[in-house]
Amino acid sequence: MHNKVVYQTAKTIHRFGLPVLRFNFRGAGSSKGAHDEGRGEQDDTSAALDFLAAEYPGAPLLLAGFSFGSWVGLRAGCRDARVSELIGLGLPVGDLPSRELSYLEACDKQKLLMAGEFDQYCPPGKLKALVEKFPPHVKERTSVTIISGADHFFAGHLHELDRTIGTWLETQHPDLVVQHE
Repeated sequence: MHNKVVYQTAKTIHRFGLPVLRFNFRGAGSSKGAHDEGRGEQDDTSAALDFLAAEYPGAPLLLAGFSFGSWVGLRAGCRDARVSELIGLGLPVGDLPSRELSYLEACDKQKLLMAGEFDQYCPPGKLKALVEKFPPHVKERTSVTIISGADHFFAGHLHELDRTIGTWLETQHPDLVVQHE
């Protein structure tokens, strides 16, 4: 929750006037419970979506996640009708068998997938190969951005992460007004 990538992403989304909720999965930080290999963490994500939907009734939800959080979040977001768009940062395609990501092939929601050029957990070649296997209608709704020179944590490249997410949001929602800090 306090990771610099998660923080920057939340800050960028908030700048567009969208509500943001950051949370720790079970067993992370001071959260109760124990790590559950992604199963229980999907329930955590669904609970967070339930909370946001109750706070902002009728509003479409955007779900963003980083690393393990992108794997869990995208899975939960793809199956939740309230979620209209997804952002996956550093999706761990290098660590998971391809069948673990097969849910993305059927997810035709707008998606932004980002990785650093030198991301050891989300190698750009593997990310691009994954998206290439998507059916045409899913592939056309999936944007892939590789940040040149960046690693998994986008060290030294958070401004590019911000700019890329901001540009994608502007494309998706030209009516949103950017709020200046």
